[in-house]
Amino acid sequence: MPQSSIARAILILGFGLVLMLGAAAVWMTMKPATQTSSVTSSGEALIGGPFELVDQFGEARNDADFLGDYMLIYFGYTYCPDVCPTSLGIMTQAIDQLETKDAERAARIKPVFITVDPERDDVETMKVYAEHFHPNMVAMTGSKEQVESAARAYRVYYAKVDDDGSSDYLMDHSSIFYLMGPDGKYVKHFTHNDDSTSIATALAEVVETK
Repeated sequence: MPQSSIARAILILGFGLVLMLGAAAVWMTMKPATQTSSVTSSGEALIGGPFELVDQFGEARNDADFLGDYMLIYFGYTYCPDVCPTSLGIMTQAIDQLETKDAERAARIKPVFITVDPERDDVETMKVYAEHFHPNMVAMTGSKEQVESAARAYRVYYAKVDDDGSSDYLMDHSSIFYLMGPDGKYVKHFTHNDDSTSIATALAEVVETK
């Protein structure tokens, strides 16, 4: 075989080897990314997280205080004319209904109310308001930054309505109950369209006894 043909064959063989190695390198680079994606895509809802607030008795509270029990949490504000008191009333009734059927499960649920209006909802205001609902309710407020951080962790929307600078204003906000598990992770949610009976039934199904 002529030397030129041999050289050309070697060149082609070398080029083919480079392509194979390159393809292998690309595959090895992409493979871990694919595996990582499948692992991190667990389907868990990105709801919940750390918070630092103050309860209606002036005690500092954070998310770690509720680990080991279930937390049924609602964001609203005490000056809310109808949605918030109705929702918190439904929350109270649901826990009461569960307690009549299964007191052990009901005892594991901590009802929590977090204000989205810290400018007006101070500790004393939260204390008086919470007394109208479940006796075990933990009502929490904090600085503007603390409330913003908690609301962000729970994907809660809120905003002042027609803010003209006066103290007489309404707050627009999402109206959802979040049930968080003993590990602090999201379990289930309810909306203001769910009645107390359906919520109590759902809680009985998902809340585990110790």
